[in-house]
Formats: sequence, structure tokens, C-alpha cells
Amino acid sequence: MTEDIQTDTVSKSEQDERTHIEADICVLGAGISGVSTALEAAKSGADVVLADASQSIGGQAVGSIIGTLIGLYSHGDDPYQLTHGIADDLIEDLEPEGSIQRLSAQTSELSTVLFQYDEVELQRWMERKCQQHGVRTLLAAILTDVEFTDRRVDHLDFTTRYGSVRVEADGFVDASGDGSLCWEAGLELREPNEPVYGSLNFLIEGYDTDTVGDFSMDDVHDRLEEVGEEYGLVREDGHLMHFPEKDFMLANITHIETPLDPLGYGNMVFEGRRQADKTVEFLQTEFSEIFDGASVRRYGNPGIRQTRWIKSREQLTLDDLREGYRPDDAVARGSWSVELHDTPEDVHWEHFEDGHVYYIPLSCMIPEGADNIVTVGRCVDADTEALSAIRIMGICIAMGAAAAHSLDLAGSDPVYEIDMDDLQERLDENLERTD
Repeated sequence: MTEDIQTDTVSKSEQDERTHIEADICVLGAGISGVSTALEAAKSGADVVLADASQSIGGQAVGSIIGTLIGLYSHGDDPYQLTHGIADDLIEDLEPEGSIQRLSAQTSELSTVLFQYDEVELQRWMERKCQQHGVRTLLAAILTDVEFTDRRVDHLDFTTRYGSVRVEADGFVDASGDGSLCWEAGLELREPNEPVYGSLNFLIEGYDTDTVGDFSMDDVHDRLEEVGEEYGLVREDGHLMHFPEKDFMLANITHIETPLDPLGYGNMVFEGRRQADKTVEFLQTEFSEIFDGASVRRYGNPGIRQTRWIKSREQLTLDDLREGYRPDDAVARGSWSVELHDTPEDVHWEHFEDGHVYYIPLSCMIPEGADNIVTVGRCVDADTEALSAIRIMGICIAMGAAAAHSLDLAGSDPVYEIDMDDLQERLDENLERTD
């Protein structure tokens, strides 16, 4: 017979019992941009804390089952890689085992390289890399307060299931996607005047994998336009992507209005799943020879494209992208098209010429009125059209590298006063490399 396990009796005291953590850099948000920031900073020798409200890292790249990594390559007959850093590590580690697969995207308007990935393996890769480089992760942590005085963030306060936590750092990165850190700091943010629609991606199984190769998305789009409303569907375009050598496909074919109120997110989940169910019903009926036995394998979390974003020192505009303007403080580049989800039915696309490259300046990543905050991902400051082009994963990875190195160079000084030549030298591969 084993000995009895001894226990102690505890209760919350009136004293401050929060956990105190000190770091060089604190990153709020563990999506692809936040993970890129954390890894790049840790590899440069910084002590990094990566915090997220979810119970695991990966953000929308994992939880929303985006499934495709776009924006790493330029467009044209001979595309080249635009973003390196952790993107190189990711491809080198996951491509040989088949967890990420390189695909050539060839259409009349677009010629580039993209990747399909296994979201489970991508998440495990992120976790292993964070452990390898000593990134401390604070998960299931809800931001409750930001101490912001004299243009600087001193600390962030979180609540967790194990008590309150305070994180103090020299530099902070808002990778929340919604500008949450900047919002709680009292800084000015922007909101879209018109709805921007998100999607709830999901996986479909039980279809005929032998004949799916003959499947035409043009036919699906035509039928959605003709009869989609009868099934309660709103979107008339989108994608169904069968994973090579898998028995399931990714469906990105829903549109749900993105809320800006706390209760709206729950409705977004329910409406997204309703549209997913109706999409399967539509496929079962209209394309029964392939989808008669199809069903939902897994629902993703709602994929949010745009909510709130910062007001920066200098906003990036669509004209900047069109002109391929390279500012003096360029820190990342891209070539992905304008992809504005501004109507329920379809997407507004604007494609650039083959070989066209545009640049993201550090100034659009720094909130106006702040000295030690850098933002990355979809909460950087760009007009709505420009933001729809640069919020993709490839460019988010590049912005993460820029944030990490700019804060490392800044130390306890204002981040916008760093030597730009030193920063761009560190980011040379993401700005100059064309092989």
C-alpha cells in the first residue's frame, strides 16, 4: 500500500502575490509574426517572453487552419524568395519530411511559389524552436493592464489560471493582431469604416480522393453564384485544396463579418460553422459524384483579417505598394496582391506586374507617441487596401525579424532613433537577396 499523498491548504491573500518576470523583450501574441519576432530576438541573444491568450502557440496559422504559406516568393516566370530568417529554418526542417510542400501557383494573373503545410507539424516545429532558443512562453494569459508612462511601456499585467503575472521589459512587440497592447496603453488606433470579412476554414474528409484531381473550382464558383443562396451561403468564390497524399482537403469558402465587440466573436464562430456545414451540403448535392460521402473533419477557429490597427509615425499606402517605393527605413518587402475581403460575395483583387516588389518601412510599425513598442502582423499601420496585401504569413515573418532587431539595437533608447544602416545590414537577406 502506497503512502498517503500529503497536501497543503492555501488561499489568496490580500498581499501582492503576482508572479514577476523580467526580460529584454516581451512579445504579445504567438502567431507567426510573434513567433518570428521571439525566435529572431532570442537567436540574437535577447531574453524573450512570448505571451498569448491561447493555450498553445501558433495563432491563426495553426488554429484557423490557414494551410497555405504565401508571400515568401516574388511573382513572375522566375520567382525568388523574398523572406529568409526563420522561413529558411522552417522549410529546411519540414520540407524533407513532407510536412510542408512547395507548390508552383500558375494562373493567368499570378505566378509564384507557395507552400501547403500540416498545421500540427508547424505548431510542433514552433514549440521545439522556442524551447531550443530559450524563449519563455506565457500561455493562457489574458492581458489586463499596460503601464504606459512618458512614452514607454514599463510592464504588462496578465491574469492566468495560476494567478496574476507582471512582465517587465525594455522593449515590447504588439503581435496581437488587434493592437491590444497599444489599445490598453491608451494609444490611438484605427478601425475600418466598412466591414472586412473573415473566414472560418475547415477540413473535409470522406470524398472520392481518386477523382478529386479532375475537380474544377471554376465549376464550384459558377454553381455558388447560381444556387449558393439556396443553401444559405454568401460567398461565391474561395478555394478547396486537396492535400497531396492526404485523405482530406482544406476549405476556404466562407465569409463572416468580423466583429469589434466582445460578444460578436461567439456569433462569428457559430455563423462560420453554419456556413461550413452548408458548404458540405452544397458539395454533396451539386457535386455528388465526388462529395456524396463528405463530412467536416475539423473546424478551424475564425480567421480574422482586420480589426484595429495602430496609428503610426507614417502610414503605408496602396500607392506606395503600386509604385514599389523603397523608403529609407525599409525593413521588409513583399509582392503579394491586394486581397481585400470587403463584400460577402467575393474578394477584391489587384495584382501587380511580374517582378514587382514593394517595401514595408519601420515607421509604419511604430505607434505614434511610443518609444519602445514595435508592432507586427495585421496591426501595423497601412490603409485598408495595403494592409490586405501585407498581412500574409510570408511578410509577417519578415516584420517579426525587423521588430526583433530594431528593439535589440534600441536597448533602452527610442526605437526610431536606431542607426538604420545597422538595422538594414542585419536584415540584408530580407531586403536584397534575389537568388
